[in-house]
Amino acid sequence: MSMEISIICPTYNEEKYIDTCIDSLVKQDIDKEKIEVFFVDGNSTDSTVEIIKTYQKQYSWIKLLNNPERIVPYAMNYGIKASQSDIVMRIDAHSFYADNYISVLLNAIREFGATNVGAVCRTDVLNKNAKTLAIGEVLSNPFGVGNSLFRLGVDKITEVDTVPFGCYRKEVFDRYGLYNPKLVRNQDIELNKRIKRDGGRILLVPDTYCTYLARETYKALSKNNFQNGMWNILTVYYTNAMDSLSLRHFIPLLFVLSLVIPSLLGLIWAPFVILSVLSFVLYFLLVCIISIKAYMKNEVSICYMILTFYVLHISYGVGSLVGLKRVLFKQV
Repeated sequence: MSMEISIICPTYNEEKYIDTCIDSLVKQDIDKEKIEVFFVDGNSTDSTVEIIKTYQKQYSWIKLLNNPERIVPYAMNYGIKASQSDIVMRIDAHSFYADNYISVLLNAIREFGATNVGAVCRTDVLNKNAKTLAIGEVLSNPFGVGNSLFRLGVDKITEVDTVPFGCYRKEVFDRYGLYNPKLVRNQDIELNKRIKRDGGRILLVPDTYCTYLARETYKALSKNNFQNGMWNILTVYYTNAMDSLSLRHFIPLLFVLSLVIPSLLGLIWAPFVILSVLSFVLYFLLVCIISIKAYMKNEVSICYMILTFYVLHISYGVGSLVGLKRVLFKQV
């Protein structure tokens, strides 16, 4: 029996989430004899590998590969090279998938002849309390994470610039190249930009979805978004292409600069500080309005939402600032 689809999941220290991810794959409405799932692990130091091996004993379609370089592009490239199908799907261990996720995307890429297809990605948290629900709400809000259609949702098949966890024809990687091994972050966005730049079609389909499980502490959230922000700048540097990302990826940097630059100029002439204060106050008023609306709709903590917005955007913007410093001072 020929393999219909090869699914690749990079992992590194995912013991909190890997069960939820695999359980959702077990429930998929596709014949498991026609799929293979590669978990490509970057030498996890927790029990991730042991958990995967436990599932392997039960399900022969689960396979385990090693990724000594420990970053996603290498994991994806190892999985692509090992795959036996002409269709490849990328998934994430921090997520779980609707029961028809694989079958819908597989049918879509066959029916519509697209280069890449994906679905809406919702945001949730594994452990629910006032703080984590606020984090989940902010990470689902357009002001929090931008206006990508894969976050907002669509009611019909729509051509887009990128999708989160794509389903590709394997020939794509011969034509456009593999994942860029220089990119610790943004590797999916950059690949999709390459595809679009060369006339490929990326479709977002409405008939299924996945759910991303957000980080649940402010320390983890700020660390993750600092790296995201920094790698926005480094992605442009390594690809030598401004269109490797979109304008929305640089808005937090502009916000942080609106606080930092007037404050520094205030050392020369004190009234400049007013501009920083004005930026801070206007942002505060905006997130207050958004948080109040969220409370009225979902009864989410207003205080936690406001704090989450600040943690998210400042850590992201500072990360971009550090990335800019690294590029300007040749620290890359």
